[in-house]
Amino acid sequence: MNSKLDIFLEAYRPIIFAVAIGLALYLLVSKIFIAPQAILIGLVAFLVTLWTNEGLPLGVVSLLPIILFPSFGILDLNHTVPNYSKSIIFLFLGGFMLAIAIEKIKLHEYFSAKLLSFFPKTPTGIIYALAITSALLSSILSNTTITLLLMPIAMFLSENLKLKIRFLLATAYGASVGGILTPIGTPPNLILLGFLEDKGLETIEFGQWVYMMLPIVGVMLLIIPWLLSIGVKDESVEGIGADSIPQLDAQQKRLYFIMGILALVLVLNTFAKQLWGFSLNEKMILLGFGLLMFIPKIGFLEWEDTRNLPYEIIFLFGAGFSIAKAFGSTGLASEIAHKLSFISDMPLFWMFLLVAFVVAFSTEVTSNTALTSIAIPIFYEFTKAKDMSPETGMILLIVATISASYAFMLPIATPPNAIIMSSRVIPISQMAKVGFKANIIGIILVAVVAYLLWDKML
Repeated sequence: MNSKLDIFLEAYRPIIFAVAIGLALYLLVSKIFIAPQAILIGLVAFLVTLWTNEGLPLGVVSLLPIILFPSFGILDLNHTVPNYSKSIIFLFLGGFMLAIAIEKIKLHEYFSAKLLSFFPKTPTGIIYALAITSALLSSILSNTTITLLLMPIAMFLSENLKLKIRFLLATAYGASVGGILTPIGTPPNLILLGFLEDKGLETIEFGQWVYMMLPIVGVMLLIIPWLLSIGVKDESVEGIGADSIPQLDAQQKRLYFIMGILALVLVLNTFAKQLWGFSLNEKMILLGFGLLMFIPKIGFLEWEDTRNLPYEIIFLFGAGFSIAKAFGSTGLASEIAHKLSFISDMPLFWMFLLVAFVVAFSTEVTSNTALTSIAIPIFYEFTKAKDMSPETGMILLIVATISASYAFMLPIATPPNAIIMSSRVIPISQMAKVGFKANIIGIILVAVVAYLLWDKML
């Protein structure tokens, strides 16, 4: 009997724990918020716990709002389901198709070998090479995918355990930093743009986003690899490095050319409105180039290849947008913003610093996608309540969004961390120690750049 009970508890423990957390938080806040708001907080806690402890598959948890929100009177079905088909999701879908094509013909191997060849063959040089390679690829492809692709390289470059740990951390941290660089680099960026679009606010063009993020990404890619190289600079790197850069075959050259055209189109489209009075929708551009991958003699994919699309990430976007919608419709975002009103008395720099600190350390224990979905509507209501200028309000939202990508301390914080932890060579204590320093650097940097530069860039 005990054996059967133990088996049952072992199988259902993560779900039972999630229910307990959701119920406890509901009871805790029910005296502070009205019933629908307290129920929403409990449901979000339940979902976040399941995302964190993987009690159910990611895609399954991400679809639960379609059932839970109407059942508990938070959002009706007709207002929940459309969040899973927002136009910005198709931008990400196009990017996934391009990523699958790059993986299928192994173009990423050429990019990786080429970038690794630019750096000196020293521990520091290789750490910089891995971090920058990971960052640049993650700026246009999924940071989860890039970490998975580069982890074998980082793992087998050296048998030295010290170097192996630093190489793996460089790969994961580079992926997280690189995701900041472009609107499509990481889910929180897309959630912000989707939220702005949903509110009818002016969104940020692809080129303008990159321009604003370059100072942060550039400085982070100088400091974090240097931080990781401390203590291993004198380790031997004998036998490390590829003998030669692979030659591109005809297919790889064709995709290289197509990616070059895509980059040119995106850059030109950023300035098209000022130059010619019109511009194309970037979602159409990315989806169009993604669908181009299926055209015979031009593309590289067959429909069977779409089995590799990470549909669970697309569902995760829908869940994130549903949570954001629920926070707005129940008035919870406005209520929390009111309770945070003391922030408005702080000088602007310290306001940015506090927001970055709260979001960055909150994202260590929850999905950065879920956290962004919660934080963006809260801070949006806060900017409205305090009559901030549109520019200052936008900067505050961007600070919160970027800080959600500063998840360097724990394996559960972000997929790149979880992936390298699966190597079983990294002590969590070491990831937490180095990651804490990286978090602090990132928080200070984003506050400084936001305060000194972004108002001039918007």
